[in-house]
Amino acid sequence: MLKYVNTDVVFQEIPDETTLAVNISNCPCRCPGCHSRYLWEDVGLPLDVSAIDDFMSRVGDDITCMAFMGGDAEPVEVNRLAQYIHETYPQLKVAWYSGRIRIPAAITKTDFDYIKIGPFIRHLGPLKQPTTNQRLYRIEDDGTMTDITSRFWKKPI
Repeated sequence: MLKYVNTDVVFQEIPDETTLAVNISNCPCRCPGCHSRYLWEDVGLPLDVSAIDDFMSRVGDDITCMAFMGGDAEPVEVNRLAQYIHETYPQLKVAWYSGRIRIPAAITKTDFDYIKIGPFIRHLGPLKQPTTNQRLYRIEDDGTMTDITSRFWKKPI
C-alpha cells in the first residue's frame, strides 16, 4: 500500500505549474546524500483515491498539477492514481518523480504529463545543476518524452 507522509504546494518542481507535491514513503532507492531520508521508512497515511479527493477538496482550486514524489516501491499503484486523477480531475496535470534509472515497463507513460527519472547523485547535483544525471520529461499525447530538464538551469544574463 502506498503511504504519504506530507504534502506541500510548491512552485519549483514542475515548470509553469503550481504543484501539490505528495511525499511518498517506503522509498527503496536509498540514494546516498538523499535530502528526504525520512521517506525511506514505511510510514504515513494511505495514499488512495480518498486521499486524492481530500487533497483536491482542500487545495484543488489553488493547484494545476499533482506530483507524486516517490512511489518507486509500487509504480503500478502510482500509475493507477495518475489515471484516477486524469479521469476525475481532467484540468489537473500529473507528475511523478522517480529515483529509478528507467521507467518501469508496467507504466503507461501517457497517464502522466511529467516524469522525472534518475537517482540523486550528490557530485552530479540536483535538477537545477547542468551536470545532473536526473531528467525531467514532459510526456506528449503520443507518449513521446521531451526532455525539459534545462528549464531548471539559470540562463546567463
